[in-house]
Amino acid sequence: MRRAARVDENQAEIVKALREAGAFVYYIKEPCDLLVGYEGETLLMEVKNPDSAYGKKGFNENQLDFAENWKGGPFCLVDSVESAMRMLKLMLSKP
Repeated sequence: MRRAARVDENQAEIVKALREAGAFVYYIKEPCDLLVGYEGETLLMEVKNPDSAYGKKGFNENQLDFAENWKGGPFCLVDSVESAMRMLKLMLSKP
């Protein structure tokens, strides 16, 4: 039986900030939390709450496996609005 996916408490705040910055954000939950489109680029974001024991662990086993085999755009872990905004800026500054 599949358990309900956990939603980190900081996820809504991060999604709101991404959207206000002009990103399209879609909840996908598996293998990570968010599909983000920005300035013609796509990235995957896993949201973790650094204030929770689960969030402090980082990627889970399935996410680590996915990250090792993913052949697409960036797959990143964000834990705050600031880290999510840094990822958007990195998308714009890539060669």
